Amino acid sequence: MNPNINPTAQAVDNVLIYIFGFSLLLLLGITVATIYLVIKYRRSKYPEPTSEVHGSFWLETLWTVLPTLIVLTMFWYGWTNYLGLRNVPEGAMEVKATARMWSWQFEYPDGRKTSKLFVPVGQPVKVTMTSVDVLHNFFIPAFRIKRDTVPGMETYVWFQATEPGSYDIFCAEYCGTGHSAMITSVEALPPEEYATWAQPQPPSAEPRGLIVLQEQGCTGCHSLDGSDGIGPSLYQLSGQQRKLLVAGQSKELSIDEDYLRRAIREPEAEIVSGYDPIMPAYDSDTLSEEDLQAVIDYLLGKATVPAAPKPDASVLLQENGCLGCHSQDGSEMVGPTFKGLGSREVVIERDGKEERIKVDRDYLLRALKQPKVDLVKGYPPIMPAADYLSTEELDAIVEHLLKQ
Repeated sequence: MNPNINPTAQAVDNVLIYIFGFSLLLLLGITVATIYLVIKYRRSKYPEPTSEVHGSFWLETLWTVLPTLIVLTMFWYGWTNYLGLRNVPEGAMEVKATARMWSWQFEYPDGRKTSKLFVPVGQPVKVTMTSVDVLHNFFIPAFRIKRDTVPGMETYVWFQATEPGSYDIFCAEYCGTGHSAMITSVEALPPEEYATWAQPQPPSAEPRGLIVLQEQGCTGCHSLDGSDGIGPSLYQLSGQQRKLLVAGQSKELSIDEDYLRRAIREPEAEIVSGYDPIMPAYDSDTLSEEDLQAVIDYLLGKATVPAAPKPDASVLLQENGCLGCHSQDGSEMVGPTFKGLGSREVVIERDGKEERIKVDRDYLLRALKQPKVDLVKGYPPIMPAADYLSTEELDAIVEHLLKQ
């Protein structure tokens, strides 16, 4: 990242260089003058004072006024650049950041949540921040921004990435055992790549419970493979026996749905033996009942992978250029209209012979995969084969056309 073309970094760097430059000049000036006077008026050369001067109005005025002006310019320069860091440019993209021990979560205007901050290059970004447990500090060295995240209070920073890349985000406030691991990044993408990333995503093939665990930063403290972490591992929990401390008394119970629900909603009520009571409570505002149930089902091995959505035939027809040759309103174009296709007969030419057939599933599949086998009379044989489409996509198009 080039700080000379990065707004927030440039503001901070300019103030630092200005103050450091004057401080260096004053240091060198005072040091040189001191060395010169020590040598020139050393005791061996002048054992007794020779000057009768008791004061100088102009000298005293100079060394009072000049430092005052320098300090005032430092204040003015620092204040104007500080205002630049606090005044968010118009049109800035807004993102919400939630800090917790020991992870970051970012929520975008469309409701998407990620553990890394994805932003478009060239657009200002306002990050509104809060914490759900203790004091944290949002620090991106590359952009020279650093701000506390405070429980029960909203703070904010803004920045603008001018070059694509990955830039570290740290917590700069000691917040407990996992403080040093509270690291994520800003992923600055070119505008076209960000637009692709920001498009609505199809449902993930991963269980919803696992996605929630990752969104909420749970895997920063709890491993999923049985390895040790700040908190107990979440590996194969169903039926495990766990030793707990309840009101100072030790007890043992089997992990089930009720226990997991209490452990997430009221983590300090039952403390797993050998671990510190540092997990924050996830209330209904932080974790909805649906997401909580999804997490419990995943941890108990009851989660199912969501079925992949059916392809959208309308989108497929548009993306593959079909509507450039076939109308949907009955009007004449290069190819036959799709209107009423599922309830009509067509005259086709096959092996030099004409034949009238009813439009059905088999015919449409042949027309898509082998368009030159059955040529509709009166239309040129220019349609390319759609054999690059998957079976599911072909089925979706056929089903759609039969309903026209």
